[in-house]
Amino acid sequence: MRKILFKIHSWIALIAIIPLIVISITGSVLVFKSEIDGLLMPDSHFVVKALPERIAIDKLIAKAEHAYPEYLVGSWEIFNNDTADRVYLVKRGTEQWYKFHLNQYTGDILSEPVGTSHYFTDWFLELHYTFLLNDLKSLPGQTGTVLGFFFALFLLILGITGLIIYRKFWQRLFSVRWRATLQVVLSDIHKMTGVIGSPIIIILAITGGYFNWAVWYHEVIEHAEEEHFVLTKKLHSADISFQDILDNSKQQITTFNSTFLVMPLEPDENITVFGEVKTANPLASEYANTVTYNKLTGDHMVNWDIREVGIGWQVIDSFRKLHFGYFAGLTSKILWCVIGLSPVWLAGTGFYLWFTRQKRKKQSQKNRLSKRSTASA
Repeated sequence: MRKILFKIHSWIALIAIIPLIVISITGSVLVFKSEIDGLLMPDSHFVVKALPERIAIDKLIAKAEHAYPEYLVGSWEIFNNDTADRVYLVKRGTEQWYKFHLNQYTGDILSEPVGTSHYFTDWFLELHYTFLLNDLKSLPGQTGTVLGFFFALFLLILGITGLIIYRKFWQRLFSVRWRATLQVVLSDIHKMTGVIGSPIIIILAITGGYFNWAVWYHEVIEHAEEEHFVLTKKLHSADISFQDILDNSKQQITTFNSTFLVMPLEPDENITVFGEVKTANPLASEYANTVTYNKLTGDHMVNWDIREVGIGWQVIDSFRKLHFGYFAGLTSKILWCVIGLSPVWLAGTGFYLWFTRQKRKKQSQKNRLSKRSTASA
C-alpha cells in the first residue's frame, strides 16, 4: 500500500509541479494583500480619519453616481477604520466590473475606476485562482477556475499521501542526518517540511478548492440555462435611503456591524447588507451575516445570523479566515505565509530526489546488462 501511495504522490507532484509553485508563491504573497496595497498605493488605500463618523452613505453614493454617470454602483465595501471604502461599479450595458477608492470621512474620490484585476495584488489574486485563463477567449469561460479546483485537489492528495507515507517520521521529526549524503539530507528535510506543513497545506487545499468550486457552480450550473443579466439602469427604487438600511441592520442582528452593501444585480435580487458580529468563534468572517431589504420599498425581509445556523454553514464561513490566515493577526499570517511557501521547497527537493532515483535505476540497469554481456562472453 505504501508503494502505491508513494507512486501516486510522486506522479501527481511531477504533473502539477509548476501550477502548484505558482499557487504557493502567489498565495503566500496574498496573505499580506492589505499591507502590500498600503505600500504600493498609500494615497488611495489609507485615509486619515478626520471626522469621528462616516458621511451618510447616501451622500457618498450620490457623489459616485455624479462622478461616473456611465457606471452603476454594484456594491460597496464599508470600512470604519483608516482603510478607504472600495466602491465596485458596473459599466452600463456590459458585464464589466470596475472599482475605485473613496474617503468615507470627507467624500473625496481617491482613485479612478479601474478593472478589478488592475492593481498588482488583484492581478496576483486572479493568477492565484485562475492562472489568468478565464479571460482568454479561445478557452471556455471558467477554464482557469476548473483547473484551480483540480490543482487544489492534487495539493490535498499530496498532503494526505505525504502524511501517510511518512507517518513514522514523527518519531524523529526534527532529526536531519546532516553528515550523510546530499540525497539523504534533502530526503530528511523534504519529509520534515512535508510532515510539519501538511496540516496547513491540507486546510489551504480544501478551502481554496471550495472557493473555486463555488465560483464554477454559480457561473456554470446556476446560470446554465440563462444568460447573465446586463444592467442598464438601477433595479432599486430611487426613494430608498441606504443609510436608513444600514442603521436598521444594526437593530436586526445583535452587535451587527455592516461591512459590505450589495445592490440588486438581477431582477429577482434585493438589497443585501453583509456584516460581522461579536462571537466567541475566532474564525467567523466579516461577511458571515446578512440582512436583506426589499429593493422597491426598503422594507426589511430576512436575516442570516451565523451564530444561529448549523455547524456546516459555520465551517464553510470559516474557510475565508482559514485560507488567508488572518484569524490570529500577524502571528497566523506569518505562519500561513511561511508554510504556504513550503510546496516550493518540497517541489525542488522532491524533483531532485525523483531525478536521482531515476538516474540510479538507469545505472543499475546498465550494470546488470554489462554483467550479462560479460557472463555470456
